[in-house]
Amino acid sequence: MTMSTIAILGTLDTKGVEHGYVADLIRQRGHAVLVIDVGTVDEPKLQPDITRNEVAAAAGADLAALVARRDRGEAVTAMACGAPIILAKLAAEKRIDGVISLGGGGGTAIATAAMRSLPVGFPKLMVSTLASGNVAPYVGVKDIVMFPSVVDIAGLNRISRQLFARAAGAICGMVEAKLPAVTDKPIIVASQFGNTTSCIEHAKKILEAAGYEVIVFAATGAGGRTMESLIETGLVAGVLDVTTTEWADELVGGTLTAGPTRLEAAARRGVPAVISTGCLDMVNFGSPETVPAKFAGRKFYQHNPQVTLMRTTPDECVRLGEILAEKINLSTGPVTVLLPLQGGSVISATGGPFHDASADAALYAALKSGLRPSIRVVELNAPVNDPVFAEACAGELLQILGQTRPPRPISPPPSD
Repeated sequence: MTMSTIAILGTLDTKGVEHGYVADLIRQRGHAVLVIDVGTVDEPKLQPDITRNEVAAAAGADLAALVARRDRGEAVTAMACGAPIILAKLAAEKRIDGVISLGGGGGTAIATAAMRSLPVGFPKLMVSTLASGNVAPYVGVKDIVMFPSVVDIAGLNRISRQLFARAAGAICGMVEAKLPAVTDKPIIVASQFGNTTSCIEHAKKILEAAGYEVIVFAATGAGGRTMESLIETGLVAGVLDVTTTEWADELVGGTLTAGPTRLEAAARRGVPAVISTGCLDMVNFGSPETVPAKFAGRKFYQHNPQVTLMRTTPDECVRLGEILAEKINLSTGPVTVLLPLQGGSVISATGGPFHDASADAALYAALKSGLRPSIRVVELNAPVNDPVFAEACAGELLQILGQTRPPRPISPPPSD
């Protein structure tokens, strides 16, 4: 086994003993450690390889001056700005192979900010007192493993020793894992929901047969944001954005919103795209009791005990059409809009519980009237999951990619 170097990043004034315990366990597994201090108050209880002053300086801050002002919030902010710069540089220089941190509120905010600067696939593990709650603000669109500390990170005891040992083993296992070979096929990203799975699966086979690697993202809010972030890297050759449902949640107030910039990445970067209206018939909530009272009387469908879907109204569909047109009009590259006239999901097809021809018509009319004339619109008299629609989506994307055979692999953008 080749020795790796694992970064240990933490507030070493308050949690130095605990990080030192993890460091010893990692060394026992045959790996080296590189300790980074992001503490801001007392002297570190574990000797760092990169000091807190170096971290603050990376953010252009003078830590001594901040400490003298007794402004802990400003000091933590400086660390949260400097730590990502330090960690990203270490990873780019291949000086570290993974990172682990233990933290409470402040430590988790600093460490996860640093971890979010690292690429997807780089091992990152956060042992946190906050890991059993809503971790979305800490994880963002990256693959940070959030490991609940169960007890407070306040010394070593019979519970914390076990959990920290498991966490140390986990990060070691992550860096020791043998990774599969990376394909050099150009990438197409696609958006999918359970109600559009058949469409994407069929289109994926066609695109893969044409020489592309298709990466599918679940349109669950985080999935849409992650897909957009990958497009922004410049590594994506084409976009099959069939499932734009996250905009329904953003507009109406559901749980799976991807934010107000959804649909902008491909448009602004000029990446060839095929876009549709998959699952814009539904807004997502949790179990029935989580649905806000203001929606009483609306049409609902119980997808499972934890997911309640609400049908979008004709008025909401008009606004959704307008929003999609606004975003698609930003496109600087080739784009085609495909409309499944017989329903944008399994449950809104003819005979389904969400079938509403007037709402669909309102959506399509608003979208078509809002698009600039140069954008191609294809209407198919089929539901979204019909193989005919899937084949039209795949065929249209291949056509606008301008390739009948695989293009040259797209290289990552140069580093700044």
